[in-house]
Amino acid sequence: MFLCQLLNFFFVASKQEDDSKYDLSLYKRGDLLEVPRTLFTHFGIYLGDNRVAHLIPDILPVISKNKSAIAKMVTNNRLLLGVITKVASIRVDSVADFAYGSEILINHMDKVCNRPPLDGDEVARRAEKLLGSVTYSLLWYNCEHFVMYCRYGMAISYQTYQFCTTIRTIVFSRLSAYLTALCGVGTSLYLGCVTPLTLLPTLLISFTIWMAA
Repeated sequence: MFLCQLLNFFFVASKQEDDSKYDLSLYKRGDLLEVPRTLFTHFGIYLGDNRVAHLIPDILPVISKNKSAIAKMVTNNRLLLGVITKVASIRVDSVADFAYGSEILINHMDKVCNRPPLDGDEVARRAEKLLGSVTYSLLWYNCEHFVMYCRYGMAISYQTYQFCTTIRTIVFSRLSAYLTALCGVGTSLYLGCVTPLTLLPTLLISFTIWMAA
């Protein structure tokens, strides 16, 4: 009993420390909040009264009906498994839970996006209307698509664009074309089935990569 009380005391103290880390007077209703998290940047819309709406992958609703557990801060393990299973929700958390200990950028995307932001109340209303379960897509519907639609009226993701550009640079390169051709020919020689029918797909794929590079 004493151990439980002691653990609860440390949890409450830690929670209060996290909450006090963020000055809520800096945030206005409709602000776009941005924090680094794991391998990507996470985004949310400030609704006021220490509430942030954000789209976040989460595996827990699939394996549990415990609402109190689901309502707790989404850990990195829950998040990554949610990405894999494409399960997510647009939910409301406190600023501290949303930020996950990271520093928060406010309306940084205003400098990047070529459209002016909508009125703060309209931004927040859009976010509130979309609350609930959604199907997650790393490329087509992630947290950045959500906030960009709410604040600027267009669901785009600069992170996705940069990711696709990087993949294109790696895949559609001359080196990749050479390696594809060598691997294809080498595999055919190893299997002893060097025929026009086996070489043609390898050459076509290599040629396509070469032309796209």
